[in-house]
Amino acid sequence: MKIKRLYPVTLVACAALLSACIVEPAHPPEPAPRVEAPPPAPAQGYAWAKGHYRWDGNQWVWIPGHWVQGY
Repeated sequence: MKIKRLYPVTLVACAALLSACIVEPAHPPEPAPRVEAPPPAPAQGYAWAKGHYRWDGNQWVWIPGHWVQGY
């Protein structure tokens, strides 16, 4: 008797959990990184942050390198 009551509860719980799953479509592999020649540092204590690719919804977008101030 208890098993018959547990079946609908389990079914509803599984359906609720599976409906929350989000499947992201596969995207093409990331291109090879670009070669950047950093310009001279703006001042002492700065470090060069290399450029990188970022996935922008439907394509890879290059984010150029930049100087960041150290701590």
